Amino acid sequence: MMSLGWRWQRTHANAGIVDALWAAGGGGSAVLLAITGSGAPWTRLLLAVLGGLWGGRLAVHLWRRVRGEPEDGRYRNLRAHWHGSQWRFFAFFQFQAVLVVLFALPFVAVSRNPEASGLWLLVAAAIWLLGVIGESIADAQLARFRSDPANRGRTCRAGLWRWSRHPNYFFEWLHWFAYVGLAIGSPIAWLAWSGPLLMYVFLRWISGVPYTEAQALRSRGEDYREYQRTTPMLIPWFPRRNDR
Repeated sequence: MMSLGWRWQRTHANAGIVDALWAAGGGGSAVLLAITGSGAPWTRLLLAVLGGLWGGRLAVHLWRRVRGEPEDGRYRNLRAHWHGSQWRFFAFFQFQAVLVVLFALPFVAVSRNPEASGLWLLVAAAIWLLGVIGESIADAQLARFRSDPANRGRTCRAGLWRWSRHPNYFFEWLHWFAYVGLAIGSPIAWLAWSGPLLMYVFLRWISGVPYTEAQALRSRGEDYREYQRTTPMLIPWFPRRNDR
């Protein structure tokens, strides 16, 4: 899948397809492991539904952005830094394939859970709903803001974006706790914690906030610096006063 995505990227000069493929791979791995797992049927059914819907929604949302917009500034900058090297892009796409496997570890823990506790199934479903609905709202608010030409060069502060600079990342991270709940009772339940831990590390320090904010500073300058001074980075909270 990632090799085909690399070929599509080569033809269309748009590496953003890798994000949509990663989401599709994550959702697909949840469904596959639910089908092939040895755990309780209701737990595996919920894994397939929740994981599949999460990955499908995110993949469709990202694909619409890739198809309808120029290449994301993060990837344009990477393309310039690599001088358009397709071998480096191929390695990058294959690394994303490895990450699909890595982020599927929580699904392995759930798929082997022999218990189907009604309470924990409800808790997991509630966490999933909060995370996915919150991320969907944040995505829709940002898309609506970006669709207005009058907002070009400005920073979105509407809705959830008033309380966090990255509410979509926050709710994406929150959603991974749903699989921790589904894994309770599994002989390898500890493995489910890799989901929220890895996602936080990647969002906070590797591929999420650092690259997104670097691109925002390049494109929006002082407006985004003021946003950084007044708005919490990840976890939603009350905006701070800007005394400058």
